[in-house]
Amino acid sequence: MQQAKVSFLTVNYKQSAVTLDLVSSLEKMTYSNWECIVVDNASESQELEQALSEKPQFKCLRSTENLGFAGGNNLGLPLCDGDYIFLINNDTEVPENFLEPILEFASGLDNLGALSPMIRYFDEPQKIQFAGCTEMNKITLRNSGIGDGELDEGQYTKAYPVPFCHGAAMMVPRAVIDKVGEMRDDYFLYYEELDWCERIRQAGYENWYCGYSFLWHKESVSTGRNSPLKTYYLTRNRLLFARRNYAAFTQLLNYLYFGLVALPKNLISFGLRKEFEQARAFWRGYVYNLTHKASDSADRY
Repeated sequence: MQQAKVSFLTVNYKQSAVTLDLVSSLEKMTYSNWECIVVDNASESQELEQALSEKPQFKCLRSTENLGFAGGNNLGLPLCDGDYIFLINNDTEVPENFLEPILEFASGLDNLGALSPMIRYFDEPQKIQFAGCTEMNKITLRNSGIGDGELDEGQYTKAYPVPFCHGAAMMVPRAVIDKVGEMRDDYFLYYEELDWCERIRQAGYENWYCGYSFLWHKESVSTGRNSPLKTYYLTRNRLLFARRNYAAFTQLLNYLYFGLVALPKNLISFGLRKEFEQARAFWRGYVYNLTHKASDSADRY
């Protein structure tokens, strides 16, 4: 039987060294039928393109502007010819036997939408970042990650359906993308994969966590753990996601919660810590949703 082909798709933004670490780990995999498309977002240097030019399993596509996570991945999609498209962050690294358990599990599913493996923290290789997640709370628009911060002692070496997959490592069958379409790129950063997973579910597919394989993630190398950039997009897109996917009454509850609880709580907290740029970013993310339609093409930070 012919091996399924996997097209890895990753986006680089001025982090050639980080991306080349991922490239090196992919090259060590024992599974052979794969390719990797690297979208180089707005890089001034040709270092990455030159480094990949002699690697036959890699293609480098340069963009003159920073298209963000979704836009970068969407740009690379037409170059992918695999049976599965595997979105993978450039700040991840994989073990040698990464793909075999994932593909063995996926081949037994009739209705696979998207799938994520276990994700561990790179700096603490046995500590789990992601082993699935809970449903979204329709009022607070928050959900909980399963296993985050726990040591991997085999407790999540299993598979189960999840509402959402993790954008750092998410495999989607090509047939699903052909039906559902690509990610909405105006989220730019954060929630775009949640929106995509929600649309995949609404199309009748099932999303899965597969703990039979894992990779390591260098969390927030590109944006920083608590940068204003991250605060703005998380705040803006949290409400934007709800406006695009939930009923009107649920959206009303979202606004009430944000206006009466989340907004004052966060502004006071940032103010007490003298993190005024963080407060401004949170405020801007909230106000955006009061002044723009959900169908508008979202602006940049």
